Amino acid sequence: MRAPATLDALFAPRSVAIIGASNDSNRIGGRPLRYLREAGFAGAVYPVNPRRNEVQGLRAYADVRDIPGPVDLAIVIVSADLVVETIEACAEKGIGCAIIFSSGFAEVGPEGARRQQRIEEIARAAGMRLLGPNCLGAFNSHSGFFGTFTQAFDTGVMFPGELGVVSQSGAAGAHLAYMCRQRCIGIGHWITTGNEADIEVSECVEWMAHAPHVKVIALFVEAIRNGPRFVRALEAAREHGKPVIAIKVGRSAAGALAAASHTGALVGEDKIYDAVLRQHGAYRAESIDELLDLTYASLQGRFPSNSRLGIVTTSGGLGILAADAAVQVGLAVAPLNEGARGKITAMIPFAGTRNPIDVTAQGVNEPILISRSIACALNEGGYGSLVCFLTSAPAVPSIGTPLLQALVSLRQDHPDAVIALEMVVPPEIRRQYEEAGFLVFEDLHRAIRTLHALDVIRNGFALQPSCVPDAPAATALPDVADEYNAKLLLGRHGIPVLAERVVSTPAQAAEAAREVGLPVVLKIVSPDIPHKTEVGGVVLDVRTVEAAEEQARALLHRVAEARPDARISGILVSPMRSGGIESICGVVNDAVFGPVVVFGLGGIHVELLRDVSFRLAPFDEAEAHRMIREIRGAQILLGARGGARGDVDALARSLAALSRFAVAHRDQVAEVDINPMMVLPEGEGVVALDALIVRSESARPQSVSNIPHGAENREDRSVLA
Repeated sequence: MRAPATLDALFAPRSVAIIGASNDSNRIGGRPLRYLREAGFAGAVYPVNPRRNEVQGLRAYADVRDIPGPVDLAIVIVSADLVVETIEACAEKGIGCAIIFSSGFAEVGPEGARRQQRIEEIARAAGMRLLGPNCLGAFNSHSGFFGTFTQAFDTGVMFPGELGVVSQSGAAGAHLAYMCRQRCIGIGHWITTGNEADIEVSECVEWMAHAPHVKVIALFVEAIRNGPRFVRALEAAREHGKPVIAIKVGRSAAGALAAASHTGALVGEDKIYDAVLRQHGAYRAESIDELLDLTYASLQGRFPSNSRLGIVTTSGGLGILAADAAVQVGLAVAPLNEGARGKITAMIPFAGTRNPIDVTAQGVNEPILISRSIACALNEGGYGSLVCFLTSAPAVPSIGTPLLQALVSLRQDHPDAVIALEMVVPPEIRRQYEEAGFLVFEDLHRAIRTLHALDVIRNGFALQPSCVPDAPAATALPDVADEYNAKLLLGRHGIPVLAERVVSTPAQAAEAAREVGLPVVLKIVSPDIPHKTEVGGVVLDVRTVEAAEEQARALLHRVAEARPDARISGILVSPMRSGGIESICGVVNDAVFGPVVVFGLGGIHVELLRDVSFRLAPFDEAEAHRMIREIRGAQILLGARGGARGDVDALARSLAALSRFAVAHRDQVAEVDINPMMVLPEGEGVVALDALIVRSESARPQSVSNIPHGAENREDRSVLA
């Protein structure tokens, strides 16, 4: 797939005008010119400053329109009240892209928003791209183009590398660049998007996904504007085998969705971002340090073949520490087989050989024993990655020289193995091991956390996007104001429901109980009572026809007392179902990403533990299975401690069907709440025992009336799929 050319004018300009250029190379207006010259930018550079004839030794122009010949890109460094006329001048000059450092736009209020809208209009009419306003710019170190004023490069510009950085925050992007330089991680392409009047983060990620010089993408996100495009960008990166390592800020409840249903109450903005990144192969880092560690490791291009970790150590205690850390993050510390253990014992009689493999102090005396133990673990342990604790030994010349030779030989024999070394050594020694292809960390926990993250990325690359048939166009949403009609609609879209009856009187309830089969459940049906238990509107396990009539009469009385204002459509008579595992399934329609499906186990797992998983709709059954296994309580469904295994396949089919329903009705449905969805024993299916559908504000029912009580409401629906 060919790379999109939309940002070429930004990242590969042949000529640059700096409007508001300063003669002081330490000022905002002076740094871009200094950086361009220090980096050896080969294109033409034109300072624009009406008060000077010369800026930093270059001829200055009073107006951008006075520059002879074409200008590909303009850097705008003027006060906010001058930006509109400056962009108009750039449009007249035929400039293809402008970077606007200036602040004072949408971030400051209505007047600034109007000013920002005006520059958008000018640029759109002229076919000019805009970066910013209120940004720190962009750079391409491969070409020497540095269109930024960050002080991060005051002591030297960034050296080229295979990392691409996209940050909505200018300060965060500058900090990342500085820290990368400190850690000797080269950045090839770097961009901060600011107010995103035009160029926004999703387009930048997609461009870097196709760019040949970018191997890894580091991302700092505050809020995404175009959810589908962001998903497309993540998928492009996954398609090209490029890890996306993202920090998404804003985990607080301040951005939580307004919830009309139980499902909606479980979902917040942050959880949806978490699900989107995971579902589409990106790794979410918790800190700058974690992002940098994983970026450093990913740039090597080696990923574990599986989740098994081998541990080789010169200290028993530190080996245990490493094993604890590995188990905590989810890596498997599997023991070596007997044959491999015997080989290590033959070399080091007092070694610990299970895993961790403790070579003892003998490994320090004879470094070749360390490399041979690692080779044995790699050859016979089936480990996807390996960590070796060496502390300061490599810095001791009598130990370090033979150890380096032994490990370099090991690396040549195992070129694809993911091997992390824990060592505390001077930078020049660290570089020797890195150049040999090892990951080097000063802390075991950081090393193991990074190996786990590499394994997560490897799993993300292996997953194929969901294969979902196109959903049929949604027809007008029927009356779904109550549980009965909500389940009728869901049943038609592949969600298994029960054969039920809606009746008007206690006597009819008794007759319906006989028809559907005892025992039964009685529920009030009302468009005004979504949560029936709160008004005494549910009676469980009614075992006789006589009790059905009596309980129906009492139910109507309780509801009338609790909600005299409510419209009552009737009483739902449903077969009693038990012996399964209760779960909750639902949908929320996110303003950015669209329909999101929610799944979790019922009871305490939802109420207290918030043990739920999320997926963007639509998705297939394979993705639904991953969604089910993602929750902490998944083993309950899979038959933990001898318990009956639930029908997980039927549950996955229902979740996939719900995702298709959500997409088909995305413009009409705000939330869906199926609670509980009963998961019956394996082979017996699942069934939605209660359901609520919340219309979106824009979707109005064609007509609202009580449920009819004739033949129509007696239709049988499929009991189980």
